This record gives sequence, structure tokens and C-alpha cells, in this order.
Amino acid sequence: MEAVVETSYGKVRGTTQDGVTAFLGIPYAAPPFGPNRFRAPRPPRPWDGVRPAVEYGPTAPKPGYPKPFDALLPDPDIPGEDCLNLNVWTPEPGGSGLPVMVWIHGGAFRNGSGAVPLYSGHAFARDGVVCVTINYRLGVEGFANLPGAPLNRGLLDQIAALEWVRDNIAGFGGDPGRVTVFGESAGGMSVTTLLSLDLGLFRRAIAQSGAGGIAQDPDDAMLVTKEMAARLGVEPTAEAFAALDPAAIIPAQASVAAEVAMLPDPGRWGATTAAGGMSLTPVLDGELLTRRPEDAIAAGAGRDVDLLIGYTSEEFRLFLMPTGLAAQLTDEAVGVVAAGMGVPSGLPAAYRDRYPDMTAGELMATIITDSLFRVPANRAAAGHAASGGRTWMYEFGWRSPNHDLGACHALELGFVFDNLSAGTGGMAGPNPPQALADRMHRAWAGFAGTGDPGWERFDPSTRAVRMFGEPDGGVAGDPRGGDRALWD
Repeated sequence: MEAVVETSYGKVRGTTQDGVTAFLGIPYAAPPFGPNRFRAPRPPRPWDGVRPAVEYGPTAPKPGYPKPFDALLPDPDIPGEDCLNLNVWTPEPGGSGLPVMVWIHGGAFRNGSGAVPLYSGHAFARDGVVCVTINYRLGVEGFANLPGAPLNRGLLDQIAALEWVRDNIAGFGGDPGRVTVFGESAGGMSVTTLLSLDLGLFRRAIAQSGAGGIAQDPDDAMLVTKEMAARLGVEPTAEAFAALDPAAIIPAQASVAAEVAMLPDPGRWGATTAAGGMSLTPVLDGELLTRRPEDAIAAGAGRDVDLLIGYTSEEFRLFLMPTGLAAQLTDEAVGVVAAGMGVPSGLPAAYRDRYPDMTAGELMATIITDSLFRVPANRAAAGHAASGGRTWMYEFGWRSPNHDLGACHALELGFVFDNLSAGTGGMAGPNPPQALADRMHRAWAGFAGTGDPGWERFDPSTRAVRMFGEPDGGVAGDPRGGDRALWD
């Protein structure tokens, strides 16, 4: 069964299955190549007739994940230049007034796409929500500081996609006044960054495992550009990089990213790059992004947007346990690496005092989970709530039986999308609890529909956190508050 919807640029034809119609690979901006390379996104060229929207469109240029992450985080690579596209799932193409959810994928700003099977919006549409997933430029193409090009091109892509949703989603049955933007990891950082900009493009926001946002100092970002340029044998400018095929840039991008992520050195890479452990991220450009998202939210930015924010209990185990790195760590190495990632001096020793029985790898995972995820989430929630914003907080604590992952980074995704059958076996194991997926998915859809996920709001004085686990954890007040207090 087919359905046709008219957009601002032409008609698209989707396919209907089990009461849900999917429109895949719709361009929201022109291909970012040729004269558009390293430029702000521009409108797509209109088309005549009806454009088939029956398969995912091209993905942005990106490297493959190294082992073992290639198996744990399936990441399809679809060739083609028309990569600034999005996908829409709707229960009623001819309806009206439905809540809308727009998904921004993660991947450290260098991997991922809206075509990842796990991100299918079918279950959200089944439950009365129009779901949109987007692509945006990654790595050098989207986030490198290149003299002669605008900064934050990938962020500008996300904004262009949200503007497309505002202008076109009514044709798919959605209400442009009831848009929820949600994302995980780099996508969660993007959500808090967009929240801090007061764009007026969404009413609600969900930030999963990426609450603090990332905003590099432009000088730090330029250090990364110069290092990549040296390895490529070109000048560190947009013009020089534009003369290279994207595929030729990726090896240098990957080698620099690996160095920043594994042993960040503030003296070499700059403080903000090293602290985040990611080489290519949004940059404080003085125009779009004028202050760190965490600071902007604390000052009241985004107070009119309802916020649901949270993390998994053991985020950083994903990066330490399946790689074998955890087994190689010593307490001395924990201190060195933690300092390089921006952890204040003295905190590793304080954590060791609190957790004397942990291995060095477990201690490292706990410290960096708090540093990059849990503590920033608490700060963003407290800042948003204190400025008058309606705020809710969650923690995902179900532990995977595979690879000693525990409740690691990205494990909650299959539960949120109620899509446990789509490529989650390597991470979640053979029998993840469907009842937990029912609860999380219902909460996310309910938040998008009504602004209430189903538990009490977060307040800085009580710090109510919904604990998602199996069995159900209910609501806790300030879980691991003693650890959080160390960072204050």
C-alpha cells in the first residue's frame, strides 16, 4: 500500500505496513558537495512528479567503527551525495495534530545516521507519534574549524532539518507546535546545544547520555585542524580541504580522533578538546554558539522547553570492557587518563576511597561515567529546573549479560525505540526484557504527547530520578548523591 504527501519541494511516495506509513530518504537540504562543500546547508532542488521515498537515502561520509564496536553498534554506509535527508514514520499521513519526535543520532560527531535499523520510528508511529530521523554532516565535513568556511556546519544541518519539520510535518499528520527533539550521545549533546539556543523550533527535548553538550574553544579546534592538515599534506583551510575527496580525509581524521580519545593531552590538543575526548565537535563560534550549553541553560536558555534528561548507570564500560582496556589499567594509569580527560585532581583518589573493591578498570568506568555523563546531566537538570523549566530525570540501570558491559552507553536505545529485535543482540544479549522496553517507550511517547513522562518532576532540592531497570526501580532521590557531591 502506498501514500503520497506534498512537501515544500515536491511530492513523496511512502509505503504502508501494519498501519504505519514510512517515507524514507527525503532531502531536507541540497547535497553538501561541489559548490556547497563546507557551506551552510542550502534548500534542496525541487522535483517534478512524485519522488519515491521507499528506501533510506545516502549517509554522510564517515569511517567504519573499529572492532569490536562494528558488531555492537551497526552503522550502515549508503553511498551517494544527497546525504542531508530524513525519514518519517506516521500512523496518519492525512491526519492532523499528532505529536512529533525528531531523532538526532549519536556517534561522537563522526559516525551514525538516521538509517540505523535500531532507530526505526515504526513503534512510535504505531503509538500515535510522527517520528522523524535525520542525517547531518559528520567529522571534518560537519565540525572542523576550517578558515574560509562557517563553523558548526553539522549543527546548522540539524537546525535546517528542524525547520523542514516545522514547514512540512503537518502534511504527514504532525503538529509543528508539538515537536520533541531527542537524541543520544553526540545526539544528546546536540539536543542540549539546540536547547541552549532558544530556536523556537521544538516544545520538548530529551537528552540521553549527552547532557553537557560540547563546545570547543576555536583555538583548540584549530589545533586539530592543523594536525589533520599536516598529515594530509595540505594547508589548514576550507579551500585546501575542499580539493580532497571526503574519503581521503577520513584516515587522517580517524588517526587524530583515536589519539585524542585514548590519551588526551591538554598541552597538545587544547583543554576543551582533551576534556571531551572527541576531536571534532561544535565550536564556540561567537555567532550561533556564544557560550557553553551548560552555562546558557543555567542562565535560563530553553526554560520554555520541557526537558527529560538522563544517562545509563555505567556508561563508560562500553569503551573499556569489550576492548580489553579495563584489564590493562592500574590505579596510577587511571589517575593519568582521568586528568587528561578533565577530571579534577584528587577525585580518582576520593573514588578509590569510596570503592576500595573495584578493579582499576571498574573505577575508571565509574569516574568517567560521572565526569562525562551523570554529573553534567545533573547540572543541566538543576540549571533548567532552577530557571523555571519543567524538568524530569531518569537513569537506565539494566545490566547487559554480554561482554561485561553492564548498564553501558547506548544500551537503552533498543528499549526507547521498542525495537529490541533490531541489531541489539551483540550488546543486549539474547533475551532483553520486553517489559522494560514497554515502560521506557511508553514514557518517551507520553512525554512527547503530553509533556509528562509519568513520574514527579526533578527539583534541585529533592533530585527525583526515575530508575529504569528490571525489576522496576521506581523513583529515587539523588541516587549516588555522595559521588555527585564530590564534583561540587
